[in-house]
Amino acid sequence: MNLSTWAIRKPIPPLLIFGLLTFAGLVGFMKLPVQDMPDLALPTVTVTANLPGATPSALETEVTRKIEDQLATLGSIKHMTSTINDGTSMTVIEFELGKDVQEAVNDVRDAVSSARGDLPGDLLEPLISRATTTGGAVLTYQVESAAMDEAALSWFVDNEISKQLFSLKGVGEVTRQGGVTREIRVEPDPDQLLALGVTAGEISSRLREVRQESPGGRIDLGGMEQSVRTIATVGSAAEIAALDIPLADGRHVRFGAIATVTDTAAERREMAFVDGKPAVTFEVKRATGASEVAVAVLVRERVEKLRKDFPHVRLREINDSIEPVLTNYGVSMHSLYEGAILAVIVVWLFLRDWRATLISAVALPLSIIPTFIVIHLLGYQLNSVTLLALTLIVGVLVDDAIVEVENIMRHLRDGKSAMDAALEAASEIGLAVVATSLTLVAVFLPTAFMGGIPGMFFVQFGWTAAIAVLFSLLVARLLTPMMAAYLMKPQTAVEKDGRITKTYMGMVRWCLGHPVKVMIATGVFLAGSVGLSGLLSTTFMGAEDQSQISVTVEAPPGSGIGHTAWLAEQARKIISEQAGVRNVHTVIGAGSSGGMGESGSAGEVRKATLNAALVAPDKRDRTQQEIETELRGRFREIAGARFAVGGGGSGEKVSLVLAGDDQHSLAETARRVMAELRTLPDLGNITSSASLLRPEVIIRPDFALAAELGVSAEALGEAVRIATTGDYDQNLPRLDLPNRQLYIRTQFSPGERRDLATLRHLRVAGKNGAVPLGNVATIAIEGGPAQIDRFDRSRNITIDIELQGRPTGDVLEQVDTLPSLKQLPPDVRRIESGDAEQMSELFESFGLAMAAGVLCVFAVLVLLFHDFMQPLTILAALPLSLGGAFGALALTGHSMSMPSLIGLVMLMGIVTKNSILLVEYAIMSRREHGLGRTEAILDACHKRAQPIVMTTIAMVAGMAPMALGLQGSAEFRAPMAVAVIGGLVTSTALSLLVVPVLFELVDEVKIRMRRAVWRDGNA
Repeated sequence: MNLSTWAIRKPIPPLLIFGLLTFAGLVGFMKLPVQDMPDLALPTVTVTANLPGATPSALETEVTRKIEDQLATLGSIKHMTSTINDGTSMTVIEFELGKDVQEAVNDVRDAVSSARGDLPGDLLEPLISRATTTGGAVLTYQVESAAMDEAALSWFVDNEISKQLFSLKGVGEVTRQGGVTREIRVEPDPDQLLALGVTAGEISSRLREVRQESPGGRIDLGGMEQSVRTIATVGSAAEIAALDIPLADGRHVRFGAIATVTDTAAERREMAFVDGKPAVTFEVKRATGASEVAVAVLVRERVEKLRKDFPHVRLREINDSIEPVLTNYGVSMHSLYEGAILAVIVVWLFLRDWRATLISAVALPLSIIPTFIVIHLLGYQLNSVTLLALTLIVGVLVDDAIVEVENIMRHLRDGKSAMDAALEAASEIGLAVVATSLTLVAVFLPTAFMGGIPGMFFVQFGWTAAIAVLFSLLVARLLTPMMAAYLMKPQTAVEKDGRITKTYMGMVRWCLGHPVKVMIATGVFLAGSVGLSGLLSTTFMGAEDQSQISVTVEAPPGSGIGHTAWLAEQARKIISEQAGVRNVHTVIGAGSSGGMGESGSAGEVRKATLNAALVAPDKRDRTQQEIETELRGRFREIAGARFAVGGGGSGEKVSLVLAGDDQHSLAETARRVMAELRTLPDLGNITSSASLLRPEVIIRPDFALAAELGVSAEALGEAVRIATTGDYDQNLPRLDLPNRQLYIRTQFSPGERRDLATLRHLRVAGKNGAVPLGNVATIAIEGGPAQIDRFDRSRNITIDIELQGRPTGDVLEQVDTLPSLKQLPPDVRRIESGDAEQMSELFESFGLAMAAGVLCVFAVLVLLFHDFMQPLTILAALPLSLGGAFGALALTGHSMSMPSLIGLVMLMGIVTKNSILLVEYAIMSRREHGLGRTEAILDACHKRAQPIVMTTIAMVAGMAPMALGLQGSAEFRAPMAVAVIGGLVTSTALSLLVVPVLFELVDEVKIRMRRAVWRDGNA
């Protein structure tokens, strides 16, 4: 007894099984997080080494190279990227996918520890970290208050808001932008220091020695043990100014007599503006694995509570990345509903029986809903990939039920009862249904094991589609026959062939009579398909309309924060003139805010980022890409700055990376490439990471004179550092407040630091007392790199080419023809990275996955049919679909990209199903009814043409809403649906004519092979 027979005779267990599966699926659906795309959990580890005051060149030699050399001994490293700025070296190690992140962190920590003995002694302990957040900011808020000054408002964000938001599940980072950090500033008087013969460093260290709290042990007092502490602290700037400090020669002086002490803010290294007005803002990022939507809901609820608890503070949401996610989610769900409804309508139009339509329609929810609990258990999300898998497969899910119901209705028209018709039809069609479903699973599962970043998308697609197909098979074998047996009514009408059927059968007979002509025509079609594929552009993923534009402004090296702010404001005015812009959020400097009194990391004050929030796509006349194209042209009006337009998403730009150890050869090659790139048409901004030289004040000691006076180079560096920027943060004294500590920073006033004469007269500690710096060293203004970039242990220059909507493959083809790239110097090499590298991984992995899928399908068919030859007939339909898919993509202007390749995977499984229905019925007719070969294939065409056409139209109808892309951003969804629809139309039309011919040809080959074997055996 097979499953269908058991379900028909015992209907209660199947009903209970699907009731429980549906309930579990609904629970899983409610628990599934909503995201835009799958989390790309790349195994990356970051090593950050800080040596405040060190130049990029010195850091590269003393720190970065030594760390990189030690890290190179680790295995499984894919790429190593280092960025070196003033005082900071950051190395990002990207491991091969599959490497455990915690193991990678431990390996990196051990390697850095091994290199620690070779690193400078005053280097801060390197920080080894892994990414705890993913994606950009989920929400961005502006904070305003008439009752607080800028410093208080900044502390409110660092303390109150951060603490409240970090307590929420899924919040990975809260970053203040703009504002200031409060600190105590000590500005020595150079004349007083000269008169007393002391240095700025001595003042700072004396203050640290005088003002501190230290343990003093313990004593026994009155039979009780008491701890002892020495408390020498002060509570305000005025008390610091009143302190008497001892000098090295035994004298003492009141602090306020030699320095001005103020309770103020740290030097501004970061600014934020909202629509051109200074502001204090903060952004919230989600932790890896958390749902963007869930985090946004929790943050908004907590911000509303903050508004009630602090009515004098205004919190205004100025930007969010959730609206596009919710829009895409809503569009995907609508496409799913619309596709299901259209598929059911197609079934009714063909069968014209509400009972049969109901039985077929039940397969959709009972296949999709249980899938949710499985993908929840697998740790997936409701994202664009999983929802698209379900949307694309809607027509496939109803396919099995259609075949079962149509076969049952054919038996009913023969005068059988509903019970007998269901029993006989289910047994008759069982092998075909199982074969078609298992071939689909055999197609989808290999894609789940693709490598690289593309594999992280395909894994969720492959498993989601395969699970839904298996549930569809379960419905078709258990529920559909059982419902038909109890709901269907006997049919009295005799089925007659219509005009279309008669025409089709005539065409089949002609094809069977002219196999050579059919094969020649098929060969021409396949050749045309191959030729058509060459006309398609290639890209990784097309640029999407996210209703958000990011613009990066880079001022010349040496520019101050004021000049950068002026450039950013000019760019903001141009952006604000564009229709559809809601607001513009400007951030200057890349530093993050400090918390609990920390000064935060200083950013590059010559760089600014402008984030323009746009209204929804349906509320503006132009797409995001069209607005970006106009902005690129307008920004050319602003002289003296580099501009990059785009948020860094896929499809926006392509990166060309040149690497080499000879920096002069590398820079010269990059200049030639840049010049040739600018001659190519239809490209956006072309920018280079090659750092321009910035002005530097170079101090070179006279070693002989310095040695005579007992002045060391270390003393020189320390004196200059403390006078200009203050001591290292870890060495600064601190002022204790009830809930935080403030740095007490000793440095000259801004006015003194603008004059080189101040440096020349700066006192430096010597063996016989302090001496002027100008007596032991020369001061000159020279140039040095503002930033050094390294890739895989070599210096590199990255050239970013904005695509302006053009496919990545087309631009790369043009780039490859440049003479400068064809004739690279021997010491310069080109490295694939970014979209170009991912595109190569995509097509390489996809080719292997497709080959594995075809082999798996062949293996399944051989096991089911016990035949090695006829499965080849079934697989012959695969190339027949390619011409339609390529043609549809070309006609609609889509590229060969990851979404369209996902569509091809789906297509490969679907077209195999149609061939199985024909071939399986022909084999069964010969075996069970004793029909001849030609009669059997004609009978199969006559009986199975209608369900094949029905399922094809149902699948096309199910994907039509997605292909049309009438709502939301269709850049990711439409190519998939277009490829499937185009391939389905051609493969169905051709396979209904070509497969019968191939069936006869393959069978004839089998017969001749048997005769040859028989003759050889008898001989």
